[in-house]
Amino acid sequence: MARGPVCLRGSTQVEWAETICPAVTISKPEEEVTAQQRQDGTEMEVVLCFGGFRLREDGTLYRGESVVHLPPKELAALRLLLEHAGQVVPPLQLKKRLWGDVYVTSDSVLKCMSSLRARLEPEACIQTVYKRGYRLTVEVRRKSAGREGELPRLAILPFATGPLVAEHLGLAITEEATARLANLRPAFVSVVARDSVLMLARQGRTAQQVGQALRADLALTGRLDALPAHYRLRAEMVDVQAGTHLWVEDLLVAREQVAGLETALLERMAFRLGAAPAMAAAHSVSVSGSLGAEGLSLAAGAEIQDDLQTREAYEIFQRARYEWQTLERHRMQDGLQHLSRAAEMDPSLVAAKVDLAHLCVTQALYGFMAPRVAAELIYRTSDSIPDFPRHAEGMLPPRGWVDFHVGHNLPAALWSFRRSAHLPHDPWVTRVRVMFALSRHRFDEGIELLRRTLREDPYSPWLHNRLAWALHLNGQAKESMEQVGRGAVLFPDHEGTSLYGAILLAYNGEADRAVRLAERLVQRLPYFDLAMAVHAYALSCAGRRDEARTILDRLQWLSRERFVIKSFLPAVYVRLGDMEGGLAELRSAEEDRCPWFFQTLADPRLKALREREEFKEMEAILARMEETAAAEAACEG
Repeated sequence: MARGPVCLRGSTQVEWAETICPAVTISKPEEEVTAQQRQDGTEMEVVLCFGGFRLREDGTLYRGESVVHLPPKELAALRLLLEHAGQVVPPLQLKKRLWGDVYVTSDSVLKCMSSLRARLEPEACIQTVYKRGYRLTVEVRRKSAGREGELPRLAILPFATGPLVAEHLGLAITEEATARLANLRPAFVSVVARDSVLMLARQGRTAQQVGQALRADLALTGRLDALPAHYRLRAEMVDVQAGTHLWVEDLLVAREQVAGLETALLERMAFRLGAAPAMAAAHSVSVSGSLGAEGLSLAAGAEIQDDLQTREAYEIFQRARYEWQTLERHRMQDGLQHLSRAAEMDPSLVAAKVDLAHLCVTQALYGFMAPRVAAELIYRTSDSIPDFPRHAEGMLPPRGWVDFHVGHNLPAALWSFRRSAHLPHDPWVTRVRVMFALSRHRFDEGIELLRRTLREDPYSPWLHNRLAWALHLNGQAKESMEQVGRGAVLFPDHEGTSLYGAILLAYNGEADRAVRLAERLVQRLPYFDLAMAVHAYALSCAGRRDEARTILDRLQWLSRERFVIKSFLPAVYVRLGDMEGGLAELRSAEEDRCPWFFQTLADPRLKALREREEFKEMEAILARMEETAAAEAACEG
């Protein structure tokens, strides 16, 4: 591969970028954001407003300040309805716009419109006109997308913690405040995506620098200290453009009432920003993010100290949230235990149950929990919530995930994802949505979802690295290498960069570099089976066959003692020329209901297996699921 110039911030990152993708010319993150702004032409852009939604020219749909993710076909259908607002659009016209001259089944338009309606819930703005077509029934307004009249953008940084303060409390306050503000109606600020803020803050950037990188107007930072009988939270609001402090507030709460800190903080923010009436009108502000549309209200946050067991459950839940969002097996297990205990102590703490479901999905993806065990926990947890689809919408994506991967019940999975399509971007919800699209081999949809979300959350490591994987599955080798190179610039030490980087380097002829990358990852995370599988693949590509087989033998031995994820192993066997071994590992992955199984079937590394009858039989599993879902949709129509 020819070397190209790399423009980075430090020598370490230069080395990393050359290791990942030496042919890619990569600018600083801030320069990429500025270039994207120029490309989008946001200053001259016209936005279409209808009902409670705004559709930008780049296809980004907003409900209030939250992004609603639309697949390409649903977006095209919405654009056509907006062009003919108030008029009936016949199914034939929709079919022509969406598929052109490509043959599709007669119910394709029906399914597309059903999906679009679900994503626009709860507003019923699309009317079905019997035997004629569909009509958008709300007024459509055109306006400029300039900043005037838009809500101020706020970046909330992690709160520092002083001596004698549990480390998790600073992050817990940040996440809780972010989640509540994102779901406050009416909103008085637009909250910047959490992952991007955390990543930049961990790089040592100041509040102003974080705000500048993310085009925020305001940045909230502060520190939590312990006094003899109280916690003191010093909150500082920064004007990003001017680099000055707008205000500083000191908040005191009794130690046993720490759950009220977030409420006090939000009330002071609302007062300072002139939004106190909006806060007073919001009788119940839900916790969202990984929690979905449920959780403690502002009032509950203030009253939680009245019940000792309830307060203890909430504090355990906060600690669990801090523990499980890592890639460390033992900390994730501790988080699982804490969440289970919190839910048992306070069955009404739905947020803990939703986090428990997402943790089960995450552990299954990492190979730390058998998928069937994860499914059982998710089913049991969701069933413990009365009318969970309504009272715990955040539970729907993980429930749909297990319906698809473990139950092979695509209609049920589609129902869950459509019912939760209106939920805003969240690291865990978006990850499940992307995995669902990729597992169905809807690569264009998954890639578009990732790219659109990256405009909202541009410094999320997993979004960048998962996009590289999606491009690889779609056969876009050059683009996947360029994307993993960007990840190396932005996140040189992130495990996702090493994992996907090693796969793509080895597959694209840079085996020696891939081996070095995989070796470092295995040394950092010796308990991570996926890293071991990727290491074996890199070694096999480098011609170090005996070493690769030694790793395969070790994984086989480990599988006798505990669950070992198998979907990344067939590529190793294929590279070693052992086709039967590759098919055997695929069979095992299917039997285990491995969450990577269907994606593995599309992996270009397994091209040599695609003419085998057994491989075709495995591909037919997904085809049958899609046929069943299409038949049920036709019956409902």
